[in-house]
Amino acid sequence: MAWLVAGLGNPGPEYERTPHNLGFLAVDRFAERNGIRITRPECKAWVGVGKANGVDVVVAKPQTFMNLSGVSVRALLDKYALPLESLLLVYDELALPFGQLRIRPKGSAAGHNGVSSVIQSVGSEEFCRLRIGCSPGHKGGKEYLLSPMRRELTKDLDSILDVTAQAIETITAKGAEQAMAIYNRRAQSEPETNG
Repeated sequence: MAWLVAGLGNPGPEYERTPHNLGFLAVDRFAERNGIRITRPECKAWVGVGKANGVDVVVAKPQTFMNLSGVSVRALLDKYALPLESLLLVYDELALPFGQLRIRPKGSAAGHNGVSSVIQSVGSEEFCRLRIGCSPGHKGGKEYLLSPMRRELTKDLDSILDVTAQAIETITAKGAEQAMAIYNRRAQSEPETNG
């Protein structure tokens, strides 16, 4: 089965290293690890096509801004004739501690505007998602999500992106259930740190 791996974020250099762009950063790392270049402009996104562990993947970074991500994702599913069960959405999650991963085979948007846009555009909540925790350990809202990540949070960013890329590889090769058994459990067994 081929996959559309779509990372959510906002285009433009001012948003590059913000918590809201963890989806972009994660799919960049996944593509890099698998020799895929995300350079083709298609369906209002930057797209790369290749293989990960022998599985065909289309990697995308919608350039519509977060709140309209669904327009691009829907168009890409149509262009590549992929069913909804081939979609993996990768994005930030303010309700999880920074760097913790949570994989779900389906579910609501839980207040995430990018995910709401995708659900509205595809007409269903029945697609896989990989959420990357970005909670700063204190109350953080829109201003926090759209501001550059602070140094104390980014010191572990490289290893977080590597683990996230591995999780994407596991989902696309073996399915969400197997990936959940590895990465959701790992997240819960790690001690939380206050910082």
